[in-house]
Amino acid sequence: MVDVFEQVEEELRSDRYKRLARTWLPVVGGVLVLALVAALSWWGWQSYQTSRADKASLSYDQGLEALQGGNSAAARIAFERAAKEGNGAYKALALTQQAALAEAANNLPEAIKLFDEAAKASGDPIIGDQARLKAAFLIMDEGSLEDIQARLKPLTEEGRPLRPFAQEALGLALLQHGKTSEARDLFVLLTLGQDAPDDVRQRAQAGIDMIDGGSAASLKAIVDAQKALPAPQAPAAQPAPGASAPAAQQTPAQ
Repeated sequence: MVDVFEQVEEELRSDRYKRLARTWLPVVGGVLVLALVAALSWWGWQSYQTSRADKASLSYDQGLEALQGGNSAAARIAFERAAKEGNGAYKALALTQQAALAEAANNLPEAIKLFDEAAKASGDPIIGDQARLKAAFLIMDEGSLEDIQARLKPLTEEGRPLRPFAQEALGLALLQHGKTSEARDLFVLLTLGQDAPDDVRQRAQAGIDMIDGGSAASLKAIVDAQKALPAPQAPAAQPAPGASAPAAQQTPAQ
């Protein structure tokens, strides 16, 4: 009699397992298939990104070699190819080099546009802010004070990697537009700032001395006179300044 009960219990247990299997095996199988597809997709995406980075790196190095050899035309082609092939840092660096070539050719609107594109291309704050700072310097003589401030003020916020350089540039812009009091206040902050490099503090102190000595009052008239002069002719093809190292490793020109 006990054997009969055990047999019935085994049959009930077997039926229960079969029902569970019919219910959950398709679900488990689907989850495993989705996991496999996701893993393969991730691997494919990573391989694609690595391939793009390798191609961009090769093109970028070719551009630097062309610059060192004095072949601006070949460098421009290589950097354009690197910008198309790469993304992130390589794209931003290639666009920055293109902007430097445009600046050397006295094509400032194109240089500003390329610096702006470089700033948007990279998530690296150092690369992005350096491109933004260079673009701000290029519009400093032609743009309005409002435009310059709109570009520089975000770079002067706490925690931005090039904050002292942006503060210095903003002070120069204020001085150039006759805002000597505001410029002096900013230069004083720079001389007291612990995060400002020594050369920036020294230049800020020189700016304060110039303001206090009265010589800064003539700066705006000098700049206005310079704006009235004919634009210089584009120089012969030559390497962009500082092309011996990636742009992200260069100190912003003052």
